Amino acid sequence: MKPPSGPRPLARSAGSPLWAQLRADLLRRLDAGEFLDVFPGEHDLVAEYGVSRHTVREALRQLRAEGLVTAQRGRVSRFGAGRPLEQRMGEAYSLFRSVEEVGAVQRSITRVLDRRADGVIAARLGLEESTPLVYLERLRLADGEPLAVDRVWLPADLAAPLLTVDFTHTSLYDELERHCGARVSGGWERIRAVVPGRGERVLLDCPPTTALFAIDRLGHDADGRPVEWRQTLVRADRFAVAAAFSADAYRLGAPVRTP
Repeated sequence: MKPPSGPRPLARSAGSPLWAQLRADLLRRLDAGEFLDVFPGEHDLVAEYGVSRHTVREALRQLRAEGLVTAQRGRVSRFGAGRPLEQRMGEAYSLFRSVEEVGAVQRSITRVLDRRADGVIAARLGLEESTPLVYLERLRLADGEPLAVDRVWLPADLAAPLLTVDFTHTSLYDELERHCGARVSGGWERIRAVVPGRGERVLLDCPPTTALFAIDRLGHDADGRPVEWRQTLVRADRFAVAAAFSADAYRLGAPVRTP
């Protein structure tokens, strides 16, 4: 049975701050199916719950910090697609599938798709510096909200058929297998936190206080041939990294392996 919707009274003597009670009740109402399109503004919440504007602002600040509410100047506040997408370390993943699996709609805006030469990237792929490459740059969206900027280079002798593909709502790996008969089966990644520049903040529509994850990936096929070099900038408030560990697998002073 679906829980009743609408606000619940907040108790000033409950031993928990009013803003925390308000945050919890807003999450309860979300689970009940409210706020799917538009989230109420500060004035509406003040009137609805009978609390101060300061209380409302603190509850909303917490929700925004968790990536559960998006709100920029001049725009209607909305609930996000949920908690940040989670990538497990040591597993191959597709950002397209990660977005779709949490119930959001993944869409990409192709900014660049062309054939070019880049000596630095070619060397990372183990190729001669003059080797032609296919370059794909996309703005990745989740439910219409910017999530990441994705830049990928692939050997042109393998990936040339991708130059005619519409990447609006599809996975690069699916198209690579469908059109080129190649599959990324392994590789390595490096993930680091970076402070976005002005251009990146505008492109990803993120507040000045939001950091980004920079992800470098070298993917190879089953034969060990490098097939992609990828650089992704993803909003850290919408993306998380998780890893399993055990005491048996950990040794103090063990060397750290890097590519």
